[in-house]
Amino acid sequence: MACFPKPCLTLLLLVAVLGSSNAQLSTNFYSKSCPNLFSTVKSTVRSAVNKEARMGASLLRLFFHDCFVNGCDGSLLLDDTSSFTGEKNANPNRNSARGFDVVDNIKSAVENACPGVVSCADILAIAARDSVEILGGPSWNVKLGRRDARTASQSAANNGIPPPTSNLNQLISRFSALGLSSRDLVALSGAHTIGQARCTSFRARIYNETNIDASFAQTRQRNCPRATGSGDNNLAPLDVQTPTSFDNNYFKNLVNNRGLLHSDQQLFNGGSTDSTVRGYGNNPSSFSSDFVSAMIKMGDISPLTGSSGEIRKNCRRVN
Repeated sequence: MACFPKPCLTLLLLVAVLGSSNAQLSTNFYSKSCPNLFSTVKSTVRSAVNKEARMGASLLRLFFHDCFVNGCDGSLLLDDTSSFTGEKNANPNRNSARGFDVVDNIKSAVENACPGVVSCADILAIAARDSVEILGGPSWNVKLGRRDARTASQSAANNGIPPPTSNLNQLISRFSALGLSSRDLVALSGAHTIGQARCTSFRARIYNETNIDASFAQTRQRNCPRATGSGDNNLAPLDVQTPTSFDNNYFKNLVNNRGLLHSDQQLFNGGSTDSTVRGYGNNPSSFSSDFVSAMIKMGDISPLTGSSGEIRKNCRRVN
């Protein structure tokens, strides 16, 4: 079929525009500008995880909480300033988001290797992957090339990150708004195979809900008093079996009504995601491959690329 110059040019421009949002993210983005990037990040992450296994879950969570608020742009890492109130003290992060000092250490090591080259947003993406791998989970090629936001928003964090009280429809809706499917939702929730949660996040579930294994609820109640304000920051593992190993036990727990958070158990509660949960519980390799796909997809949410944003020298403040 003949193609006249003007229509062809228009088509090419359209393709270029549609592909531009992620066109500058690539797995070899720093191959020449910072060839030792991956080994530099991984050694610092490994040191932190060896010191405290929970830190792997904390670093992975930072990437989630960054990407869900105005995209994967490192905004979560910014301290408050006179011009904006940042995300660190938003409800989903206050007294629970942690690992900022480890990110500082990674950034310092990377700056020594290649000053002014690698964004804090990309450091979060790499550290999340390394944390999963170090704790026994899958590895993947991280797409890179993000730049750092010059601002942050506490209100966007309050509205953008699904709380542990979310029901299934709310979870599906929020993930869908970011281009993530219900299968992505279940796979990414599998990150709760590692890490801990505070009593305030699961108190209502262990005392008030009926779709919970009785002995599991009783065990959790021992370290989480019913009265608000008492033991609020006491911790419990999100996966009671292997809280420092990245595996598929989280899904087996859900099938047995042993999900710690209300939002966890919503994934297996007679709804549309039950079959996916059961499938991941029966097939760890299926979970691993879907988790990798979903992590890459999440990392593509609204990155700043090209001349947008900046490359921060210090992850806590704009240049």
